[in-house]
Amino acid sequence: MSVIILLLLASLSVALIFLGAFLWSVGDRQYDDDYSPPRRILFDDQPSLPDNDHAKLTSK
Repeated sequence: MSVIILLLLASLSVALIFLGAFLWSVGDRQYDDDYSPPRRILFDDQPSLPDNDHAKLTSK
């Protein structure tokens, strides 16, 4: 029975550590990006270059 209490305390302490890290990152404004999301759709991604082996196989 004491193992259950020990595991419960350990899991609660880990959960509180992660909650504290999350609140610290929100308070540090790491998730505030107002510029990128609306403008990301305006720019095309760079096309990837074909691999030489793949290009040889498809050219036949």
